[in-house]
Amino acid sequence: MRRTIVLAIVSGILTVAAVGAVPASAQQAAATPAEATAAGEFIAGLADRVFAVLKESQPKPALKAKFRSLLKESFAVDEAGAKLIRRYRNQITPAQLAAYQAVLPDYIVNVYAERLINYADATVKIVRTQAHGSTGAVDVFSRVATPGKDPFDIIWLVEKGPAGKWLIVNVTVSGINMSLTQEADFSSYIAKNGFDALIAMMKTANARPA
Repeated sequence: MRRTIVLAIVSGILTVAAVGAVPASAQQAAATPAEATAAGEFIAGLADRVFAVLKESQPKPALKAKFRSLLKESFAVDEAGAKLIRRYRNQITPAQLAAYQAVLPDYIVNVYAERLINYADATVKIVRTQAHGSTGAVDVFSRVATPGKDPFDIIWLVEKGPAGKWLIVNVTVSGINMSLTQEADFSSYIAKNGFDALIAMMKTANARPA
């Protein structure tokens, strides 16, 4: 259950910014204290926006639509998606890669939206932030509390995109690295069924009613 709440607190959940954005991890310079603070404010602001949506009295499909918009703005979908299939990157064709990239954003966002829709009472508190090595990225440590349940920790890995906007690259929930977990799930599925079957599965999931 704790794995599923990720993502999105916002969180999809997974592991993901608008399509095509690539965070500037190539900067190879540690984030400054001011940047680390800004990254924490980014996560806090995103959580506030997400939970404000959760508390709205709207039909579930409408809430999910708002979720999708928020998450697509805030996750580095391309970078996260590339990591999920890195074991197979040299084995697939350009056409397969393009098909995967086309279905990935909606798949990831839908997964997280489905999970987070049930956590309107949760609160997120930013505990601390720190530079993530010398990549320019920042780890944002947070504590999530839900009435009647034990609190748990989420670490958000965020980086700046080319336009200087903070984007979420990965999420670690209670010590579980969501990117590595999703990568293992995808790898297992591909090993059993093939890469084209993975794409077909994602398309089917995306086509389900909200």
